[in-house]
Amino acid sequence: MRKAFLISGFIAAFALAVFVTSAAPPANFAGTWSLDKAKSTGLSPRMQNADSVVWTITQDGKTISIDQKTTGGQPPAGGGNGSGGGTGGGGGMGGGRGAGGPQVYNLDGSEINADITGGQMTGKSTNKATWSSDGAKLGVSRKSVFQGPNGEVTSLTTQNLSLSGDGKVLTAVVHSESPRGTTDSTLVFNKQ
Repeated sequence: MRKAFLISGFIAAFALAVFVTSAAPPANFAGTWSLDKAKSTGLSPRMQNADSVVWTITQDGKTISIDQKTTGGQPPAGGGNGSGGGTGGGGGMGGGRGAGGPQVYNLDGSEINADITGGQMTGKSTNKATWSSDGAKLGVSRKSVFQGPNGEVTSLTTQNLSLSGDGKVLTAVVHSESPRGTTDSTLVFNKQ
C-alpha cells in the first residue's frame, strides 16, 4: 500500500512538472533592436562601418519575421567579403535592407521555401526555426542555393536568438558558411 502511494506521488509530481514546463510561453523577440557594436564580436566590415544596424522583429503565435536595416557604412574599398552577421541574406550586400527583405520563419518548425530572384543570381531558399526545449531560445536557419554566372552556390546561415532576463538585450549567435568561407559572430542588440 505504501509503495503504491509513493509511486502515485511520483507520477503526480512528474505530471505537474510536465504541465508547468509546457505552460511556460516561448520567448517573445518582438520589437525594434539596435546593434551595440561595442558588445558585439566578429562583425562584417559593413556592420563595423555602419552608422546603425536595426532589426525590427515581429512575432505572433505562428511566425517570426526579422527585418534588418543598415544605414551608412559601406565596406572599405576593396575590403569586406560581405559575409557574417546578416539575417541570412544581407549581411554585407547592398544598401539598407538584407537581400530579399524580411526573413520569415514558421514557429512550428515547418520549413518556408521561397524563390530568390534579382541581379545575376537566382535560386531557392529554405528557412526553418527551432525552439529550445524550454522555449527560451530560438534557432533560425536559412539555406540558399543560387545559380550564378559560375554555377551553383550554396550558403547557410544559422542564428541562435536569446533574450536577457529583463528582455532588454537580444543576443544572436551567428554562423555562416559560403564559398567565401565560414564566419562566426555574436550580435548584441538593445531594445529601443
